[in-house]
Amino acid sequence: MSVDAGIGVESGGESGDASSSNGPARLSLGTAAARNLATTTKSAPQMQGITSRWLLRVLPWVQVSGGTYRVNRRLTYTVGDGRVTFVQSGSEVRVIPEELGELPVLRGYDDIDVLNALADRFVQHEFTAGQVISEAGAPADHVYLVVHGKVNKIGTGKYGEQAVLGVLADGDHFGNQMLTQDDSSWEFTAKAVTPVTLLGLPRQAFQAIAEQSESLREQIQRFLSGTQLAKNKHGEAAIHLASGHDGEPDLPGTFVDYELSPREYELSVAQTVLRVHSRVADLYNHPMNQVEHQLRLTIEALRERQEHELINNRDFGLLYNADYSQRIHTHSGPPTPDDLDELISRRRNSQFLLAHPQTIAAFGRECNRLGIYPGTIDFHGNAVPSWRGLPLLPCNKIPINDGHTSSIIVLRVGEDNQGVVGLHQIGLPDEYEPGLSVRFMGINEKAIISYLVSAYYSAAILVPDAIGILENVEVARARN
Repeated sequence: MSVDAGIGVESGGESGDASSSNGPARLSLGTAAARNLATTTKSAPQMQGITSRWLLRVLPWVQVSGGTYRVNRRLTYTVGDGRVTFVQSGSEVRVIPEELGELPVLRGYDDIDVLNALADRFVQHEFTAGQVISEAGAPADHVYLVVHGKVNKIGTGKYGEQAVLGVLADGDHFGNQMLTQDDSSWEFTAKAVTPVTLLGLPRQAFQAIAEQSESLREQIQRFLSGTQLAKNKHGEAAIHLASGHDGEPDLPGTFVDYELSPREYELSVAQTVLRVHSRVADLYNHPMNQVEHQLRLTIEALRERQEHELINNRDFGLLYNADYSQRIHTHSGPPTPDDLDELISRRRNSQFLLAHPQTIAAFGRECNRLGIYPGTIDFHGNAVPSWRGLPLLPCNKIPINDGHTSSIIVLRVGEDNQGVVGLHQIGLPDEYEPGLSVRFMGINEKAIISYLVSAYYSAAILVPDAIGILENVEVARARN
């Protein structure tokens, strides 16, 4: 006859517990056995890929009912201040002929034969760090394209001291005035900060090709006549005003001219199909709703992709759509307080700084080296580093190129502020969150439930100075 496991029964002075005779007798139920009858306290599913997503939080979001957002601006006369691109074969570098259209005098010029002839006349030059490329006041007889490296523009300050007027780097160019002015001289001294590779076009070579090409001569004449158009310092068509007058003079007439083909931003989309087996949804839905948590983590991934696209998308991403005139370079390599001061001061009402966490750490190292202690501010309930009162927000979507250089973005946001705005559409069918919908797609023959999860978004820069970028920021450079 069998006996139950000795509950309340003594036999030979030994407990009915199944403990080993080598150890002390157990006086109560063990935790391993008790766990079989207990409900485990559990967390919701966790995800390492969730970040702070500061950009999505600071952008004001504008409703785009028609799926397209048009940015109307005053008419701007484009003068060709973009970057030039090159091709490299071994140590030899050549400018892409079509890229010569970034030079002001050649903007819009499309005679490929002439452009090829000009590209062939560029001569490659190598300069070491500290070497002078051109001297202020000397005749300007070349136009230079910066292939690689950094060049300081050095001039005379207000009180006669030597001052760095700016920094030129990959894709920049200088000396454009010599193409249309025979007696021009260098307005600044160009000095290599690092080893520099340049392509130089002599004035005589340009003039020789112009003498042989009627279309190039006509292009030069169009450029010279266009430079006489009345415009303000931003290149916008001027508004004629009178002030400080007396009596009854004739007042100037004026109007505000608009761009005839303003830019339009279409909403982009990030989508995925979430699949959940009906057996899981039916039988394993307590105490946590499986579909709800699957959906929550999917939405987190979509929002991460959304912020990545707002930074890096070539059509509307901030890094690719910032105006070249609003991009500057560090003076020495790592981000210094002087670099951030210049970045902030180039626009009105700067509000936020965005940088990769490693870039923020590099800026902290430079501050420590200089004995400067940047403060922190309370921002949206979080203590974040700041500079000049602006929150310096971490954003790991800003890439680190080749493991050692990155960028810092400064923003002014809002439609009323002529800044950067996020674009979305609310009121979507089956909307789950603003601008995000979850649509039931049905159940297939394998009993798998499918949901289409879609997020619609974009971003628009209302005026060029709403965003500025500090480029080629070194984040891994050791300083003594």
